[in-house]
Amino acid sequence: MERDDTVTGEESPAPGQPATVAPGAADTAGTPAPGARGDDALTTSGASSGRPRPRPNGRLLPLLGPAFVAAIAYVDPGNVAANLTAGARYGYLLLWVLVAANAMAVLVQYQSAKLGLVTGRTMPELLRDRLRRGPRLAYWAQAELVAAATDLAEVIGGAIALHLLFGLPLLWGGLIVAVVSMALLLVQDRHGQRRFEHVILALLAVITVGFVAGLFVAPPDPAEMAGGLLPRFAGTDSVVLAAGMLGATVMPHAIYVHSALARDRHGHASTPRLRRRLLSATRWDVIIALAVAGCVNIAMLLLAAASLQGVSGTDSIEGAHAAVTAALGSGIGIAFAIGLLASGLASTSIGCYAGATIMAGLLHKRIPVLVRRAITAIPALVLLAVGVDATWALVVSQVVLSFGIPFALVPLLRLTADRSVMGSAASGTGVRWVLAVVVVAVVALNLALVVLTLAGV
Repeated sequence: MERDDTVTGEESPAPGQPATVAPGAADTAGTPAPGARGDDALTTSGASSGRPRPRPNGRLLPLLGPAFVAAIAYVDPGNVAANLTAGARYGYLLLWVLVAANAMAVLVQYQSAKLGLVTGRTMPELLRDRLRRGPRLAYWAQAELVAAATDLAEVIGGAIALHLLFGLPLLWGGLIVAVVSMALLLVQDRHGQRRFEHVILALLAVITVGFVAGLFVAPPDPAEMAGGLLPRFAGTDSVVLAAGMLGATVMPHAIYVHSALARDRHGHASTPRLRRRLLSATRWDVIIALAVAGCVNIAMLLLAAASLQGVSGTDSIEGAHAAVTAALGSGIGIAFAIGLLASGLASTSIGCYAGATIMAGLLHKRIPVLVRRAITAIPALVLLAVGVDATWALVVSQVVLSFGIPFALVPLLRLTADRSVMGSAASGTGVRWVLAVVVVAVVALNLALVVLTLAGV
């Protein structure tokens, strides 16, 4: 239980200067993420707008939102590729991976949001003060690689959806996704985070309907589902898919960005009463948002296991869509494609926001988000132009994400357990041990992937 200690700290350092943190206290301010506004936040400390913020009034609903934005990262097109492939090839075998990964995600995302609220700074900002220049640049490079892998999956996924819906060439579809995602980022930049959250929530609702609808037409087998909760693999390919599913579910860039989303919406929880209120609301925010995302992911796998297992051609999203349409009807096929399109549009905006947060925090350098959006879309457009298999590119991008998870989890574990950073809100022994188990499990899965692949098992 938290004590009623007031969390205090120093003002934000100037760019390029290290922060000083008093022992037992938290940092109070940081540089808001690009485009962040303080209009909808709840405290005056750490505000980006400079205007007083209303105090919490006891209602939970107005405090929800940041976790739903982060949760979009958990239902991106990479999830679709990994989960459909797993269900079509192995049926219910890897259902346990999704359940375990979603449970990990709840704990991890809450810790990230808590870090931003208590310290008033983002995770990349805190890491910048603790890393020398060489390690910091190396860390930034791997974090940007993770963000790039994310963006690759999202642009390609949206392009596939436009091809399924309208027959557009993949390259033109990718260009449209890039342009529309710019418009979504303009909503955040010009109208503030609250309006951006509303847009993302609407897209999340579309995604949910699109991928869950098929289960009402072809319900999964309850006995097979129960069997899928038993942890096991079936050779190297199933391990590769499990690593991809884990990378698609516990997203490194979502860990980095959630600290910024919570801080930019609510500011710095500078008093014990406000901190308790915001942390309680954030718990519910994370639980509800990731419960929705988890159900969508599980629905993808169950749909493939129930309707696509053993059907030829379902190792690609286009083939899976054709099989779903043939088995369940054109209505479900259209809903599936629309859900995929909404997933690509929403998640590519979050990926770009995360990349900007990473660069601003670690390097104190900013690139306008629209310029960043244009730059980060190029690799996906190049792959589409040269004709690389889109579904294969999506699955590989998720494996890359899986290897980036420890680099986000280990610092999060250390920062949230450090009383010089978190004060009395530092993680207890139980939470530290659970997070340590999560880190070990992720690293072990990736090592198994490398060993099995090299051994050719």
